[in-house]
Amino acid sequence: MILINYLMKINEIFYSLQGEGKWAGLPNIFIRTSGCNLRCSFCDTKYAYENGKEISIEDIFSKIAKYDCKYVCITGGEPLLQENIIEFIETLLEKNYYIIVETNGSINIENLIKYKSLIISIDIKCPSSNMDKKNKFENINFLKKEDQIKFVIKNKEDYIYAKKIIRKYKPTCDIFFQPVWGENPKKIAEWIIKDRLNVKLSLQLHKILWGVEKGV
Repeated sequence: MILINYLMKINEIFYSLQGEGKWAGLPNIFIRTSGCNLRCSFCDTKYAYENGKEISIEDIFSKIAKYDCKYVCITGGEPLLQENIIEFIETLLEKNYYIIVETNGSINIENLIKYKSLIISIDIKCPSSNMDKKNKFENINFLKKEDQIKFVIKNKEDYIYAKKIIRKYKPTCDIFFQPVWGENPKKIAEWIIKDRLNVKLSLQLHKILWGVEKGV
């Protein structure tokens, strides 16, 4: 599939270590799309709300081809707002890239589930984000075992909320509890152990290594 005439609004493309989720520590090509339909209180990529440039699919592939890497993280912003995101994913898969798509959970993902080798990462919003009313919990039913869910947790209220969601919907994929950057992860670790939750603690490796910087 050749999509030379298609455009996507891109904020940045860079190569770094994945800092979150099941690919943490693995070098990835990051393609950050521009535009988001949510405004989370603790968002660390506000620069991707609007800033971006329309780039042809051909130019995107020219940029990522310079990296000796087949692991691609499509992130945002909110990638599923891109008009041509499905065609872009299909082209990446045809070129034998391994892909994670990070979505904020507010948009239906049903049109992604036919791509069995695609990893879907849903960020379910907790109350401290002020965006928890936007969650589409029916998305959990579309997830396969290879996908992942992330909860960004600021306080005990968020933790209890996440625990209730897990117990209600019983997802079969990997689940990550990630503290809001700057919060003490030890307390979340202690809660997980006390409640014997089958979840993983995520510590944003990229920020531990390089701090809150763009392009890392």
